[in-house]
Amino acid sequence: MFSKSKINEPGPKQGGEAATRPSSESSMNAPTTSTDTGSGPKAKPPASILSSDLTIKGNLKTTGDIQIEGNVEGDIRAHLLTVGEGAVVKGEVMADDVVVNGRIVGRVRGLKVRLTSTARVEGDIIHKTIAIESGAHFEGSVARRDDPLNTQGGQSRPVAASAASTSSASSGASAPSTSASALASSKGD
Repeated sequence: MFSKSKINEPGPKQGGEAATRPSSESSMNAPTTSTDTGSGPKAKPPASILSSDLTIKGNLKTTGDIQIEGNVEGDIRAHLLTVGEGAVVKGEVMADDVVVNGRIVGRVRGLKVRLTSTARVEGDIIHKTIAIESGAHFEGSVARRDDPLNTQGGQSRPVAASAASTSSASSGASAPSTSASALASSKGD
């Protein structure tokens, strides 16, 4: 089917042969790409990035991913929310996955919530699984729910009802032992 002489032939002959094949192949591919949008899995769009010089006053809602590096005053709903190290969010946050590197003042709701060592959270966290790195500052309550994104109440299993901080700069307060067991169980994710 293929020969060495065809590989080494000059471009015009290959271009002529290639022009006939790809046109039939491209005509076959063109309908496929237009029908793929409805029947097949869609390509995941990249995360929306709100830069550090951006301040938003209002609510954000998307089914995609958001990475915040600036300031947001309002509620946020997303699939994956990443709060950058210099970012400040004032409002309720709801996402399937929440990664906090910066500061959140308000309630956090997520299936998976992760507070990194640079995180600062002032508010309640409602989660299915949680991970809090050493050095993260957290002031509020933690509650585990099977469906934390459901705002109608639902099944609630409070993990800790008092303020907790994983920072060594706190006033000697440590996370309650129930919170520690929740942390240990979330490491499997």
